[in-house]
Amino acid sequence: MSALKVDAVKSGEVPDDGPFRVMVVDDSAVIRGMISRWIDADPALTVVGSASNGQMAVQQLERLDPEIVVLDIEMPEMDGISALPKILSALPDVKVIMASTLTLRNADISMKALAAGAADYIPKPTSTRQMQGANDFQRDLLAKLKALGNARRNHPGARRRPSKPGRAVSIAKPRERLALYNKGPIVLRPRSKQPPRILAIGSSTGGPQALFRLFGFVRDRIRLPILITQHMPATFTTILAEHLRRIAGAPCREAIDGEPVVGGTIYVAPGDWHMTVEADGSQKVIRLNQNPSENFCRPSVDPMLRSVAKAYGAHVLGLILTGMGHDGLNGGRVVVDAGGTVLAQDEATSVVWGMPGAVATGGLCSAVLPIDEIGPTVERMATGVPS
Repeated sequence: MSALKVDAVKSGEVPDDGPFRVMVVDDSAVIRGMISRWIDADPALTVVGSASNGQMAVQQLERLDPEIVVLDIEMPEMDGISALPKILSALPDVKVIMASTLTLRNADISMKALAAGAADYIPKPTSTRQMQGANDFQRDLLAKLKALGNARRNHPGARRRPSKPGRAVSIAKPRERLALYNKGPIVLRPRSKQPPRILAIGSSTGGPQALFRLFGFVRDRIRLPILITQHMPATFTTILAEHLRRIAGAPCREAIDGEPVVGGTIYVAPGDWHMTVEADGSQKVIRLNQNPSENFCRPSVDPMLRSVAKAYGAHVLGLILTGMGHDGLNGGRVVVDAGGTVLAQDEATSVVWGMPGAVATGGLCSAVLPIDEIGPTVERMATGVPS
């Protein structure tokens, strides 16, 4: 079974409990209509309503009860960042995707929205003409909607809109559904006996929020070099690095091709560039490339993990956080084959349990942990303190 099955229903399928219910909020009637047509053309999705600003959206929430909201940032009367807390207060389990054109200001606002509870973000084309030919945007948006809808319904305690009037009921699924990759339980492997000399982190949907939580704990406790590949476009990775620098209280920046790997520094893969490490004599250096996408992603986690396994051998600690798909599965296998250790975020604290679920049920992990337990575990391993 494909790893993507954990993230979303297959193309053309209708979810067991009916199409995922989506609300579209954008001040452009043309864009609202275009996005709504794309959504309604997919059997797994249906538009339950739309609004031209945040205030109108909030007023319609109780009646429409959407599972996912596509929320524009720049709107009159009430913008997206102002509407977000009101939406989450009214419907705590709704998944919100922030949509914005790709500017530094909007990237910064999107990052703040993620920290405030938005589930994901998507950069919009800058004009209606570009939107009409934006096949990548359409594909990415629909994939995110289905992945988030699936994750919401499968989360313990999730609500379902009843088919008849009455209170919403729980549709929590049995835990056995987690073992979709290898049709068996999660089997944990022993940790490497070698102390880690580098920490390599991969993440996607929900990744910024998980990274903020992780580095809020870690701060200056870990002196390892840290590599982060987060699925994000250029501009967004610049802002992510700046937010992490402030949260971690440590040097953090987008990686630069050819720079040395230094302990206590956090390197973020720039958008549209794979980040790898190679040995240059006794020194390890960062290498960036624009080789073909892997797992439909650039940057991709797999090439980063393959390279650190080659450069550091058994001294690698890999960490796979929340995200769609299975990027990190093949690279994680290379890490453990070289004697390194892989940890994964658990499903309960993941926005989407695709990437961590792949390595967890693939038998690669030494531990599968809630996000708030990952920091202390990494610290113990990095400092050699027994668990």
